[in-house]
Amino acid sequence: MKTKKILLVEDDQMLLSLLEFRLKKEGYHVLTATNGKDAISIIKSDHPDLVISDIMMPFVSGLELTGFIKNEYENEIPIVLISSAGQEEMVLEAFNLGADDFIAKPFSPNELIVRLKKMM
Repeated sequence: MKTKKILLVEDDQMLLSLLEFRLKKEGYHVLTATNGKDAISIIKSDHPDLVISDIMMPFVSGLELTGFIKNEYENEIPIVLISSAGQEEMVLEAFNLGADDFIAKPFSPNELIVRLKKMM
């Protein structure tokens, strides 16, 4: 079975490192970006199997990234959005744009892993 490639987009370096470590430990191939602009480049060049993205980021937000993947890029890559800004409007907008899941920060890395396994 091919190793699943996950793009992890998070501007908080500590959380990025923690999640990258945890995902690699689970056997995933992990690509990382600290902003949405870099994430778009990685998506175009590396074609990840799944994207996990923070919503609040520099240059291109997680919501804009979701819109890009689902509309412009026209790909069915599953997207999990994470955010500490859990306002209902933002969560609803994320789902309307095509996000497959939403996790509010703080969250357990184990919860993220369980959700990922369910999606793949």
